Amino acid sequence: MLKLNQVSKWVKSGGRRIILLNNLNLDIEEGEFLSIMGPSGSGKSTLLNVIAMLDDFDQGEYFFENEPIHLLKSKKRTEIFNENIGFIFQAYHLLDDLTVYENIETPLLYKNVKSSERKALVADILDRFNIVGKKDLFPHQLSGGQQQLVGIARALIIKPKLILADEPTGNLNSKQSDEIMQLFKELNQEGVTIIQASHSESNAAYGSRIINLLDGSIQKS
Repeated sequence: MLKLNQVSKWVKSGGRRIILLNNLNLDIEEGEFLSIMGPSGSGKSTLLNVIAMLDDFDQGEYFFENEPIHLLKSKKRTEIFNENIGFIFQAYHLLDDLTVYENIETPLLYKNVKSSERKALVADILDRFNIVGKKDLFPHQLSGGQQQLVGIARALIIKPKLILADEPTGNLNSKQSDEIMQLFKELNQEGVTIIQASHSESNAAYGSRIINLLDGSIQKS
């Protein structure tokens, strides 16, 4: 499904180059459930942002379903993202001035889904996540756990081929966390490819493969 060849990313700080990703090679097969582990600052979020085409990188190649992402203009990358990828952010990234309903509906607007179909899809996912009663509230009126559930619902609404999840259960209680990981497992069994970054060994164990990052490099196991 996707392939990173010798991908490096760095930032300049006070004349020094700080390496975020270091000559990274990664192959993800369709239908995989990959868990990325590593300490804070190891490059997990940076790697997810590069895979999501939200961050550029400084050298190397990236192919997504045979499309050379490193050669494409940002408009085309955005199209590929909107069509294929659901991203669950650690910090929610909900739009403050939109209701829960509108936040969840937003990805469908980018895909030009018809109004009647949008209504049906949003109603279905509100029900699935047991947040129908919250649909007219704004993000600041929700707890952290509720905001995270809305973020997950928004990522899943487009029925993505690939789910990227950055510490997806970091703000959920243990019951909610187990429910979300169980949902990921079901989606993966239905054929959705999942890449999650996690500090949690129990969450990582849901993956069919675990890689460990340190200083932007994949550690040999």
